[in-house]
This record gives sequence, C-alpha cells and structure tokens, in this order.
Amino acid sequence: MNRSYEVMFIVRPDMVDEDLNKLISTLESSVTSAGGTAKSEVWGKRRLAYKVAKFHEGIFVLLVIEGSGAVVHEVERRLRVTEQVIKFITVRTDEELKRLEKVKKIRESRKKMSAVAAPVTPEAGTEPAPAPTGV
Repeated sequence: MNRSYEVMFIVRPDMVDEDLNKLISTLESSVTSAGGTAKSEVWGKRRLAYKVAKFHEGIFVLLVIEGSGAVVHEVERRLRVTEQVIKFITVRTDEELKRLEKVKKIRESRKKMSAVAAPVTPEAGTEPAPAPTGV
C-alpha cells in the first residue's frame, strides 16, 4: 500500500553543493527503484535551535516520498550511515491529509446549512405591525 511520507534531514553546513546533489539523487533513485516516487526540496542553510554534532547551522532538505514502509525504512537506513547527515525525521502525512479533507467537507456542509437556514431580515424603513390591544 502506497502512503505519503515527508523525510526532513539536515546535512553538515560545509557540504559542497555537488555532494549534496549526489546524496539527494542517490536517495531518490533508491526510492524509485523500490517502486515509489520522490520529490526533493533544498531549503538551504539555516541556524539550528541547539548544537548538533558540534554544528550551529545545517543545510535542510525535504524529501517527499510516496511508497511502502519498506521504502522509507531503506531511506532511513541510508541516512543513518551517511556521515554528512547530522539529523533526520520521518513523518507519515497521508493520515493528516485525510483528516484535513474530512474537516474541510464538514465546514463546507455547515456553510451550506447556515446559508439555507439564514433568518429573513425585514426591509429597512418598514415597521412591524403594532400589537393588538384588548379594548
């Protein structure tokens, strides 16, 4: 069963662009050879919240994967043994997308219901009829 995952990993800030591109293409090719699809975004060098492996900065890369759990397991294994990668995290996003779609449908149905059941307001300038008196 294909699911969608986001793998965010941080590489050393002194890594050369050519080596970074080679690492990303290696990860993408391992995903495609296992029957999945991958897209990557390089977010660039950013300051870390805390010191990681003696580094205060790192180059952030987002890898969006669609595939099975075995594909993600292989990518994580490769990230673990790569010296340039100082940190990574994997998040499964398909459940979150399903939840957001469900919330969106509920909001749309509520908007439709409120539009249909909207109270009719009297026109401006007209006064309500006086109440009958018991004389």
